[in-house]
Amino acid sequence: MADEYHIPVLLSQSVNALSIKENGKYADLTFGGGGHSRAILEQLGTEGILIGFDQDKDTIANIPDDSRFIFAQSNFRYLYNFAKYNNLLPLDGILADLGVSSHHFDESERGFSFRFDGPLDMRMNQNSSLTAEQVLNTYTEEKLANVFYYYGELQQSRKLASEVVRERELKKIDTIFNFCKIVDKFCGYDKKKDLAKIFQALRIEVNDELGALQTMLKSSEKCLRRGGKLVIITYHSLEDRLVKNYMKSGNFEGKIEADFYGNTNSPFKQIGKVIVPDIEEQTKNPRSRSAKLRIAEKL
Repeated sequence: MADEYHIPVLLSQSVNALSIKENGKYADLTFGGGGHSRAILEQLGTEGILIGFDQDKDTIANIPDDSRFIFAQSNFRYLYNFAKYNNLLPLDGILADLGVSSHHFDESERGFSFRFDGPLDMRMNQNSSLTAEQVLNTYTEEKLANVFYYYGELQQSRKLASEVVRERELKKIDTIFNFCKIVDKFCGYDKKKDLAKIFQALRIEVNDELGALQTMLKSSEKCLRRGGKLVIITYHSLEDRLVKNYMKSGNFEGKIEADFYGNTNSPFKQIGKVIVPDIEEQTKNPRSRSAKLRIAEKL
């Protein structure tokens, strides 16, 4: 199932960026199909430890039969609490691939893709209560507009929200294709791109993706030992901006603060330039085309 679940992006580049120590302790915060985790385990010695995080219960089927691997079926925002409770701190490296897995896009009942009809779900964690259907049918017009504008960067966010509210008063919005018909008039010549932005906005809201990312980035500072590596793959500008700013400045605004002697107060030092997939990888795995790999070292 693992190979079908998700093709790992920038596999060798991200794993190499961890500078794996044979008996070190690492965390793969987006376990998914286990591709990155298996590559890390190949480089770990008998005393090495790898924590795998994933809140999706479907990933349990991909857990490797390896005593060095510890699985946490949880959102990666709880990294610090989990690692501390299990006496796994400090860590030597943290890896996170923030992309939505192929599995999520290919399973119609999960509601992540506009390619199939199905329920408007979009939950990464099937046990959480908020779904995309609830967002569309219960949020106020203003709140919906904010979701579309801030998370989808949609210029027609207010008109889109108004149309959603008007349509739901006539009939509950409860399927993907039903929703697609409603938003069709707001899509331009590149319909797929516009739909992707709309679905991205809903997915981010349902899963509090940016809130979880900020919590995880803050906790990485407490989890990593000095010299430990923070390796993150991003896919859209909203998450990439947070990662870039935090690695550069230690805050999400990217504001550089220095002490009396002019030393930057950031807990991290960025390593190298941003890495993107080569043409060969982009051809084999189209979902990798927007990927950016950023690397930082704990000071």
